Amino acid sequence: MKKWSTFIFTFFAALLFLFPGFNHKVSATTLNDIPAGSSSEISYLLDKGVIKGYPGNLFLPNQYVTRDEAATMIGRALGLDGTQRATIFPDVGKDSYASGYIQSAVEKNIIGGYSDGRFGPKDKITRGHMAFLLQRAFNLTEGSNITFIDVPKSSAEYTAIDQITTAGLSNGYADGSFKPALPVTREQFSLFVARGLNKDFRVSFLGQPIKEASVNVESWDVLNVRSGPSSDYAKVGSLKAGTKVSVYRYEGDWAYISSGSIIGYVNSYYLSTPTKGHVIAIDPGHGGSDPGAIGIGGMLEKELNLSVGLKVESLLKNMGIEVVMTRRTDTYPTLTERVNIAVNGKADAFLSIHGNKFNAESANGTETYYSTASVRSEDSKQLATFVQNRLYPALGTTNRGVKTANYTVIYSTPLPSALVELGFISNTSDASKLASDTYRNKAAEAIALGIQDYYNWKK
Repeated sequence: MKKWSTFIFTFFAALLFLFPGFNHKVSATTLNDIPAGSSSEISYLLDKGVIKGYPGNLFLPNQYVTRDEAATMIGRALGLDGTQRATIFPDVGKDSYASGYIQSAVEKNIIGGYSDGRFGPKDKITRGHMAFLLQRAFNLTEGSNITFIDVPKSSAEYTAIDQITTAGLSNGYADGSFKPALPVTREQFSLFVARGLNKDFRVSFLGQPIKEASVNVESWDVLNVRSGPSSDYAKVGSLKAGTKVSVYRYEGDWAYISSGSIIGYVNSYYLSTPTKGHVIAIDPGHGGSDPGAIGIGGMLEKELNLSVGLKVESLLKNMGIEVVMTRRTDTYPTLTERVNIAVNGKADAFLSIHGNKFNAESANGTETYYSTASVRSEDSKQLATFVQNRLYPALGTTNRGVKTANYTVIYSTPLPSALVELGFISNTSDASKLASDTYRNKAAEAIALGIQDYYNWKK
């Protein structure tokens, strides 16, 4: 009898949640279990008829949301046709309360099924799947390279999670995780949908700070904090010289920071950080009057090297690794100047980035060099090996291995050092990859991970 009573309650509760006509109009103030911190968002959705209450004036915020409930909620939010009808899924019949919303969402390319053709209407929707749903439902396309400790960039959910977080629909957990495999509760899903519909409810992503820094401007000056990563964005505040800030991530030359109630972007040039961890010099080869090799399609090696080098810098900073750049624009420091920049910047390692070229177009692949001349040759070999072992699989290029050479920048530096040749810009396959931003991102991520591997080995 107890099991049957539970079934009856659950069945009618689901009906009340999903069908407008089963209960009177309610708001967050008439329900007894609305979490205080979510009251505004939930009341907003209740007033719009997107969600409903349960018997006994309950909302049940911690109850998990099923995939058919999620489709219904999104369908109502977007004003889709909820008329019950046949669907493309064998496990969603036309008599299902959610069939209309599910089929409408399919037709709008908002939802999809499993690889076996099922929809799984009673499966709990996970936070990772929810990210895909929200991304498509609210047509989110902008990302900002946001990182969570449990969402690698190689994962299928990364782009969707990055985009819903960039848009302010989610900000993850306080420990820097997103927990993509966890099922979504009614409270959580309500917050996400409310933020998608109303920008007033959106949040800023912080996560865990990767470092602390101080504002480094003249004593009489201030550092402007802006709403986005360039001086074109509106000013949201200003910070005096010496003000302590928490840095959460880097986007090019800009850092996303907080200081007290001020949250926004500042130019990272005006931040100083005490050197407590590792510092690596990244050297984009050639530059200025020295174009380096010229490859297929007129690709300039100097531009390739700088493009990948700046991406590596951003990724390393987000890992908490300090970076000294030998050049950040189209200039040409001499080979000796590059070494001096690294040494004077108190770097503890050095990596030079290059593209390769050969007279025969058949030459292809990735290789990394180190010099045996230095007393730090063993460390240099390890740095070269870690980078090489990450790079060629990421690019899908031929592994030409780790080699020795006495190139000036790795021969004359007193630091553990390596020189990477990304691929042959004189080879059709390698060049087509290195011409694309997608593969440059892959190269940068692989190099950054190889450097991180090296520092972990040093421990």
